[in-house]
Amino acid sequence: MQLDSLQRDTVNVWGIPFARVTLAESIEWVGAIIERRRPEYLITANLNYCMLADQDPTLEAVTKGAIGILADGMPIVVRSRSGSDTPLPERVAGSELIYRLAERAAAEGWRIFFLGAAPGVAQKCASRLETLYPGLQVAGVLSPPFRNLSEQEDQQLEHTIRASRADILLVAFGQPKGEKWIADRYQRLGIPVSIQLGASFDFVAGTARRAPKIWQRCGMEWAYRMLGDPRRLVPRYSLNLAYLFQAILRDARHAFSMLTTANTRLPMKHTNR
Repeated sequence: MQLDSLQRDTVNVWGIPFARVTLAESIEWVGAIIERRRPEYLITANLNYCMLADQDPTLEAVTKGAIGILADGMPIVVRSRSGSDTPLPERVAGSELIYRLAERAAAEGWRIFFLGAAPGVAQKCASRLETLYPGLQVAGVLSPPFRNLSEQEDQQLEHTIRASRADILLVAFGQPKGEKWIADRYQRLGIPVSIQLGASFDFVAGTARRAPKIWQRCGMEWAYRMLGDPRRLVPRYSLNLAYLFQAILRDARHAFSMLTTANTRLPMKHTNR
């Protein structure tokens, strides 16, 4: 697999260059990065990440530093189909990616380090994947406390990850903390592939339920999750929906402006009298 061509084959949606890959191709991409042995990171970006990137200027460098951005949201995939001859082929959900990565890792001998989530969740996630995919090598499991680490604690954490000889680092720190954490450290850590996967640890561990397939196919997984945890997710998804409405409105205004400009440039037709 040609890494350079994958980096160039993107579709711009709301200012973010999403990689035009399927879930299966994403796994092949990870394999190619591991084979090259140069530290890189992937971002699984959903609508919430698009909103945060629009509001937080510091995320621009994080986004640009990634070897690729995976489209983890149906609104992103649907938007890519408007005005593009080469839209995104499908959603690459982090909650599916984690299973396929573990499956391939068991077959290839890749070592995975699980970092983050609430106490005990990362371990349950790792143990569940070991049961599902015999031969999976867990390089390490850590769930740091939900507070700013001291300099000594941070250095020890990095040392532990570096010493693990992991091929893949999966992080569950939440957005955008996880993406920023990885972007700041991936070179020092030396792990070939790092990915922030959000709630995927909870889904695998069973501490959170993923939406049924019919909700996923309809692009309504967010609504299912919101109904299951309204106190935490209603405020977040309300902001996401407001951003989506504003983004669609901006797109419509831009399209109208382009159409108006094009019409003004049309040559005038003269009639003979």
